[in-house]
Amino acid sequence: MKTTREIIIERALQEIEDGMYVNLGIGIPTLIANAIPDDMHVMLQSENGLLGIGPYPLDHEVDADEINAGKETVTAQSGASYFDSAESFAMIRGGHIDLAILGGMEVDQNGDLANWMIPGKMVKGMGGAMDLVNGAKRVVIIMEHVNKHGESKVKQACTLPLTGRAVVNRLITDRAVFDFTPDGMVLIETLNGHTVEDIKQVTEARFTVSPELERVTVGE
Repeated sequence: MKTTREIIIERALQEIEDGMYVNLGIGIPTLIANAIPDDMHVMLQSENGLLGIGPYPLDHEVDADEINAGKETVTAQSGASYFDSAESFAMIRGGHIDLAILGGMEVDQNGDLANWMIPGKMVKGMGGAMDLVNGAKRVVIIMEHVNKHGESKVKQACTLPLTGRAVVNRLITDRAVFDFTPDGMVLIETLNGHTVEDIKQVTEARFTVSPELERVTVGE
């Protein structure tokens, strides 16, 4: 049986299309790099100045100077390029990133995102998230549906400091997929046997159900 993290990654992979320029956020999103099929040509961009990130390195491939924005060692694809942070953020702010897949702490029914800090805990800053949610052509958030206490992370209104307002295009959790439209938050998929009623019970946000709702099985 797949773990919740594996379910999220496999569903998120469906958002990526051949030829895209994609930024993967710190945390769960970075694991998507290892799941991209070899026959799919995708250029992964990192805020610290690398375009063409490959899978995580094997032990004999580790180069301490080759890292992503989360300071994890990575590999570089054939044709990769290196540049400074100014150039990297010019790509993001200039609208040249097709898709940003980011992690989330909270997402609310308005498409607001909180993903960078919990008050009272030491943080270094939000990194490139603020720029990515405004500069990328499409923003997909991936996260578990509830926290470790069983409380919904899909809120009527975010309670944590915001990364951006009304910036989320799609939310993928381990239980469901939602789109954010001019008419509000819409449930478009239930995952791996979860019912609409199941989703309502663990979702604080108000949402409607798409008439084309799909019941999807991921990773089995």
